[in-house]
Amino acid sequence: MTTALGDLAPRLAAALASRRQGNGYRTRTEAGPAAAPHIRVAGREYINLASNDYLGLSTHPDVVQAFRDAAAQYGVGAGASHLVTGHRHPHGELERALAALCGTPRALLFSTAYMANLGRVSTLCPRAGVVMEDRLNHASLLDAAALSPGRLVRYRHTDADDLGRRLAAAGRGPRMVVTDGVFSMDGDIAPLPDLLAVARHHGAILLVDDAHAFGVLGDHGGGTCEHFGLAPADRPIVVGTLGKAFGVFGAFVAGPESLIESLIQRARSYIYTTALPPAVAAAALVAVGLMQAEPARRAHLHALIRRLRAGARRRGLDFADSQTPIQPFLVGDEARALALAEALRLEGFWVTAIRPPTVPKGTARLRVTLSAAHTAADVDAFLDALERATRGPGD
Repeated sequence: MTTALGDLAPRLAAALASRRQGNGYRTRTEAGPAAAPHIRVAGREYINLASNDYLGLSTHPDVVQAFRDAAAQYGVGAGASHLVTGHRHPHGELERALAALCGTPRALLFSTAYMANLGRVSTLCPRAGVVMEDRLNHASLLDAAALSPGRLVRYRHTDADDLGRRLAAAGRGPRMVVTDGVFSMDGDIAPLPDLLAVARHHGAILLVDDAHAFGVLGDHGGGTCEHFGLAPADRPIVVGTLGKAFGVFGAFVAGPESLIESLIQRARSYIYTTALPPAVAAAALVAVGLMQAEPARRAHLHALIRRLRAGARRRGLDFADSQTPIQPFLVGDEARALALAEALRLEGFWVTAIRPPTVPKGTARLRVTLSAAHTAADVDAFLDALERATRGPGD
C-alpha cells in the first residue's frame, strides 16, 4: 500500500545504513549538568576536551546571575524580531560593548553566526559579484556564498598567492574574500595581513569569521585583527560568536555605520527571525566585561596550549600545528578515530572524533579543545591516556 511519503522512508533508511557502514554516522549525546571543564553522560563524569567554552565563562557565577536577573525583568524570550518589538535595552548595550571591543563604529547582533554569515554575504554580494573562499572555510561561510547571488570560487587553504591568481582571473566586478580567522577543525590562523594586501591590490573587500578567535587571540582578546596588530583602517568586516569564548549564545557583525544599517535594512537572516532573548544578551555583556577584566584566564589558556604541545612532543604524539585551543590529533582512518575516542572515554576523557564530510577524506581526527577551566594536571593526564590509547594493548 502506497503511503503519503511514497518511497521516501526506505530511501532514507538505505542512506542511513550506508552512512553507518562507512563510519560516518553521527549521534547526539544527552549530557547532564556538570561544572566546566567536566561533562556528565549516563551518570559518569568526564573531563571535557570537546567544548568551545575556551575561557570557562559559561558557568561563571556573574554570567549566570546576570541571566537570572534579566530573565526576571524581561522574561526568557524576546517575543518578536528586532525590527518589531524584540530589540530591548540589553541588546543595545551589548552591541555597543562589542563595537568597542572590535574597534568599529557599530556592531549588530544575530541569533547565530550561521545567520550572521548568511546575512552579511548575501547583503554585500551583488548578482555580478564573485566570492573567494578558503577551501577549509566553515560550512556557514560556504553556504552563505552558495546562497548569495554571486559566484563562488575557492582558493587553496591560507594561500595568499593562489588567492591573488584567482582574483586576477576573475576579471572585473565586485569581489569579496571570505575566510575564517581561526579554522575550526585545524586550529590554524589565517594570514590576514597577506590576504588583506592581496584583496586591496585587486579591489576586493575582506570578510573574516572570527568565531574561534575572539577572547582567545590578542592581548585583550580582540581576535585575529588584534593578534596581527591591524590598524582600525585596515580591519576587515568581522563576524564573531558569543557561544564560544564568551560562553553564552548568539553572534554579531562588526563594521562601519553604513554596513550595519544596510544589514538592518536588507539582511533576511536578521529581519525575519526572533531576536536573541534579552537575558542572553545581558549575560553576554557580563561575559565580554569579564573577558577583558580577567586576562589571567587567557594567559592560563595559552600556558595549557604550550604544555599540551610540549608534552605531546616528549611522548611522540603528532598534533597538527596550532597556536590556538583547537589541537587536532590527526588519525586519517575514520574507524581508528572512533576507536581512539572510545578508548579515551573509558579513561574519563570526552573527546570527539571528527570525520568526513566535516573534514576532507583521509583526515579523520580527534579534535581536542582546551579551556581556561582545565588544569595542568588535566592536560598531563589526558596526554598519558592518549599515549596509552595510541600504543594499544601490549605495545
